Amino acid sequence: MNETAKRARAVVDLAAVRSNVQALRACAPRAELMAVVKSDGYGHGAVRCGRAAREAGADWLGTALPEEAFALRAAGDTGRLMCWLWTPGGPWREAVEQDIDVSVSGLWALREVTAAARACGRTARVQLKVDTGLGRNGCQPADWPELTAAARAAEAEGAVSVTGVWSHFACADEPGHPSIAVQLAAFQDALKTAEAAGLRPEVRHLSNTPATLTLPEAHFDLVRAGIGVYGISPSPELGTSRDFGLRPAMTLEAALASVKRVPGGHGVSYGYAYTTPGETTLALVPLGYADGVPRHASGTGPVLVAGKWRTVAGRIAMDQFVVDLGGDSAAAGDPAVLFGPGDRGEPTAEDWARAAGTIGYEIVTRIGTRVPRVYVDSGIGNGAAEAEEAEGDTALTGGTA
Repeated sequence: MNETAKRARAVVDLAAVRSNVQALRACAPRAELMAVVKSDGYGHGAVRCGRAAREAGADWLGTALPEEAFALRAAGDTGRLMCWLWTPGGPWREAVEQDIDVSVSGLWALREVTAAARACGRTARVQLKVDTGLGRNGCQPADWPELTAAARAAEAEGAVSVTGVWSHFACADEPGHPSIAVQLAAFQDALKTAEAAGLRPEVRHLSNTPATLTLPEAHFDLVRAGIGVYGISPSPELGTSRDFGLRPAMTLEAALASVKRVPGGHGVSYGYAYTTPGETTLALVPLGYADGVPRHASGTGPVLVAGKWRTVAGRIAMDQFVVDLGGDSAAAGDPAVLFGPGDRGEPTAEDWARAAGTIGYEIVTRIGTRVPRVYVDSGIGNGAAEAEEAEGDTALTGGTA
């Protein structure tokens, strides 16, 4: 194990990824499934997790950025692959040449991808996105007839093939939210308009992870699963990951850098936001906000040390934080587990999300490049227990901050 991995590591269980994909497929048995691996697989490693998702039956992979899609192709992925976040002047030609489905939300994008297709003499695979109410990317309904007509004209020319029509829910993680029905109706109207324009897409898709889990009426031809692939619940309102048969794939752990006895009244970390109530033992965990541990979880973040759930004592610093062990003993080098699947009593990423006032997505995607990814293929139930056997199989890159 390299010196960095001795300090800390994120152990990613590929068996959990495969199990999660299978569970998500079972929720939408009549639809194809896209495993979303943007942001380096939500911090877990896009190439390795994408490969595991394919092995479990994922029909598609999805990314936000074209560069993320290119990296998957460079690593050998040859299946259906889509990317959706484009800006003017983007690498359209490379996407066309690599047989990547690209998302188009307006006429400017359709013109650019059509020009790229003409330039390389190939047909671009295009998916049209309609804004059904999320208010981010996507064509406004008022402009949708013009975009679909223009896309059909480009298709008749042979420059593009409209392979998909899609949109995205705003509040599918809030059961019963009135916007869900409004967006579903708007999407159905958009499909009728596209059909009237002469388009016959291969896939129509609207569902993200929460809709995949709870809204069968919104599954259409394809569902897009993001955070669920990595075993994290989309929101507390829907329940925990275990409620849906999902298993967290990442375990974040570190080796204690220091353990020492200190007297009562001793300040801990910057600003003395915590002082020891009496003589106690302090343990230093060598992870901090530069590694992606949220500073706003100071005083609330949970950690398993010496067999017990502890809470961060004082402020989380750039590279380290402290836990108060009270009368319990530990030694430098002993493990501290910030989060994992919860099998050993350790916190989960969802616990950290509650402590930091955020969502589980942010907790795992922000774990940075200083923390190496170590991959195990444990079989469900073993998880990080087999990490030592995979210590040579460490990712070359980490997640995104």
